[in-house]
This record gives sequence, structure tokens and C-alpha cells, in this order.
Amino acid sequence: MRPGDRGGPYSDYFRALNKALKEHGPMRPVLLIDLDRLDHNIDVVVQSVRRGGKQLRLVEKSLPAPGLLKYIAQRAGTPRLMSFHQPFLNHDAVAFPESDILLGKPLPVRSAELFYRAHKGAFDPVRQLQWLLDGPQRLEQYLALAQGLRTRMRVNIELDVGLHRGGVSDAQALGRMLTLISAHPQHLEFAGFMGYDPFVGMGVPGILGSPEELFARVMVIYQRYVDFTRQQFPALWREGLCLNTAGSPSYRMHEHETLCSEVSVGTAMLKPTHYDLPSLSEHVPAAYIATPVLKSTGAVNIPALDGRSRLFSWWDPNQRQTFFVYGGNWMAEFESPMGLQSNGVYGRSSNQEMVNGSPAVGLGVEDQVFLRPAQTESVLLQFGDLLAVRGGRIVDSWPVYA
Repeated sequence: MRPGDRGGPYSDYFRALNKALKEHGPMRPVLLIDLDRLDHNIDVVVQSVRRGGKQLRLVEKSLPAPGLLKYIAQRAGTPRLMSFHQPFLNHDAVAFPESDILLGKPLPVRSAELFYRAHKGAFDPVRQLQWLLDGPQRLEQYLALAQGLRTRMRVNIELDVGLHRGGVSDAQALGRMLTLISAHPQHLEFAGFMGYDPFVGMGVPGILGSPEELFARVMVIYQRYVDFTRQQFPALWREGLCLNTAGSPSYRMHEHETLCSEVSVGTAMLKPTHYDLPSLSEHVPAAYIATPVLKSTGAVNIPALDGRSRLFSWWDPNQRQTFFVYGGNWMAEFESPMGLQSNGVYGRSSNQEMVNGSPAVGLGVEDQVFLRPAQTESVLLQFGDLLAVRGGRIVDSWPVYA
């Protein structure tokens, strides 16, 4: 019996996952979604959103598998999505025909044209889609497209509320956009604002202000644009506008403001390592990479050094065992067994990565190494179908976006 079969260095949680993957997994790198932990995170978000009297919009790029999105949307009770990529947008329009979709970034007008050319199904862009636009010039481009397509576009205006990654940053630019929308009601409809403020929850040097101070500044800026629109363009203002804000790091802070109508959350549902933040302390990690050990070769042995490689093992007990895993070099951190590390001298590999540990690690060939992804939006797309697990068992698989 191999150490991994006995349990060895695994906690009960990872021992069960190791057993399930060895018996029923594909024996290649996979991305696991723990449904029990995901349920907990969904419920934390929903409770916060309800306390704040807001709606929840799910960020598709951070949850890039239709099955995963559907699962979260059903438990959270929301039809609202935020999309960032034209091919995904076309897929969403088919997979979620009843959804309300807000673009999360301004797309080149050519991307919008391609969306309309490829669009099919019951989803109605005139009612259900909001294009996020960041300035008068891009709005003019979209107006020309709407005129050419003989359609009407809902326009959500991106506000720079302190992130300084583009968007409207002065009343003059906003006035030009609202004037253009007012002049072309047959082709443009004002749908609301989006003010993204993750920096207030990500942690910045204290000299720049506390999270509460930064948040207060964000809301002052947002309120200024709302007041400007209501006063200068009252015909465009109405109940039910989409006043979108937040992001995973900052959504909790919006419980106590009454200006915005909805918050956007994605990555917090799975909590990768980059989101180990005080603002997400109630969330738990719900996504793991698992990859099998292909080879166990003993102490570190560096090419060209040969026998002299023993110095590494003598100096560092965590280099006394060498494993080569299936794949590697992901944006991720080793989670289980504890004490594993990449070898910077040998180098990283996306094919068979060298992983070192102490003799106490106790891994055998075909045992699983578990890692936590650093982010979700790109990492989750690298493994094919996501494997959903519950209670240590594989219960479903979800294809990711193509």
C-alpha cells in the first residue's frame, strides 16, 4: 500500500478527493469546484445583497463555464450576468435566453457588429443587453452601428470612480454622451451607469486612506454623476435604471449605501489566493487544481550537476524528495500535501513540472497534488471540463467556454 493510499500527509478533506480522483478521475490535470463550499459562498453573497436591498449580477469571466454560472444563478436567484468577451456573449444569449446582460468593459465596435451578425435565438438585445461605453467617441461609433443595423441599443456609461482605468471622468464628457443619446432615441437608450471600485477592498497603503475613506470618495463621485444626469437630462432619468457597482473585493461595503441598484460578484464565489482579503473573510476556497504524480525520483538531481546536486538536499530537507507531476507552471499555489514547492534551479515546466518536498510528504505515483488557483478567469479555462465535487465525490462535469 502506498503512502497516498494510507492517507499520509493529506487532511481528511484532500484524502477523500485523492481517493475519488484515483478511482474515477481522468488522471490528468483537472479543476475541481467544491459545491458545498460554493453553496456557502453563494449564501454569504446573497445575504449581503439582500441586506443592502440590491440586485446581484454574476461576473461571467470569473465563472467561465455555463453549467457553473447556471448553478450559481439558480441558487442566488438572479438572471443578471456581466459579460466581457464577444464569443462568450453570443454563447450567453443562447444559453441564458431570459438573462439581462451588461457588458463589463467597452468592446471595439467591430466586436459588437460581430455579436449581432452571429446572434440567434429568443434573447432580445433591444430589451436584455446593455453595452458599456466609456466616452463620446465610442458612443458615436455605436450609434453608427445601430443606425446601420436599424436597431436600438441600450447604453450603460462607464464611470471612473477612482480606479483610473478609463471611463467618464468629467461632466463635460458625460454631457456630450447624454446629449447624443437624447438626440437619437430611435437608436440609443440610456440604461444607467457602471462604477467599478474593487480597489477599496483590495488593500492599499494606509497613507492613501482607509477602505472606508476610499469608499466614501467613490460614492461622492458616483453621486455627482447621478445628480448631474437627473438635473441636466431629466427626460433620460427614470426608475429602474441599472446603477451597477462593486466587484468581489468591495461588494460588502455597498450594504450601507442606497444609491446603487446592484453589485457585481464573480471571483468571490470561488475565492482563489489573490482574494484572500479581509473583505472576503467569510468566504472559503471552493476551487482547486488537482494533478497526478507521474514520477517519484528521490533527491533533487539537477542536469549537469549530477552528484553535486546532493548539496541541495543536504541544505534543504524540502528537496529530499522529487516528484514530476502531469502539467504544471500554473498561476497557482501548492495546497496539499503541505511542504511542496517548485524548483527554481531546475526550472518551471507546463509538461512535467518538478515538485520537491521532504520525505514526510509521502506521495506515491498517481497520488494527486492539489493547488489553489491565484485567479479564476484565465486559470479555469485551462483544464477542459470542470469537475464538480460534493462530499469528496465527483458529481458532475461542466464544459468551459470555448
